[in-house]
Amino acid sequence: SSDLRTGDDGTTGLFGGARVLKASARVEAYGTVDEANAFIGVARAAGLPASIDRVLEGVQNDLFVVGAELACVPGKEGDMKMKLISDDDAVRLEGAIDEAEVGLPALKSFVLPGGTAGAAALHVARTVTRRAERALLAASTDAPIRREIVVYLNRLSDLLFTLARRANHEAGVTDVPWRPRA
Repeated sequence: SSDLRTGDDGTTGLFGGARVLKASARVEAYGTVDEANAFIGVARAAGLPASIDRVLEGVQNDLFVVGAELACVPGKEGDMKMKLISDDDAVRLEGAIDEAEVGLPALKSFVLPGGTAGAAALHVARTVTRRAERALLAASTDAPIRREIVVYLNRLSDLLFTLARRANHEAGVTDVPWRPRA
């Protein structure tokens, strides 16, 4: 059929009714949040320890809330009828970082992404989360974005790094140290 469907014109609808270009910075930001969430799903499918999986399940739900807020017309977030990400969520991530660090060997060098399949996937999720944070900051030049979301994504990338190290540690796999060229 040659009928033009919604979105075939290169636009997408935001919650609240506005249509924006799919290439807009805001759509890039929530698309990258969705991509980070998908990579966390890949990590979870790799068979991580239950303690890590529980944390990641909560994170995936949080990221859905972040994406929903970013997919909303700025200023209409209160109409969404869901509890938005708050400073309490960043504090929860900090607690999960502290818990995951218990018993890990001290970092003496940078580590290369890898080890177990789950840890490697967590490293990919970490880098995509960093990209989502950059995309969010780029989108904030067009319309304000709540500071709580930026803080949450920053803490999340730290958490994903720590959980990757924890996953390797619990599997008895040593993190791969980066060795600078001589």
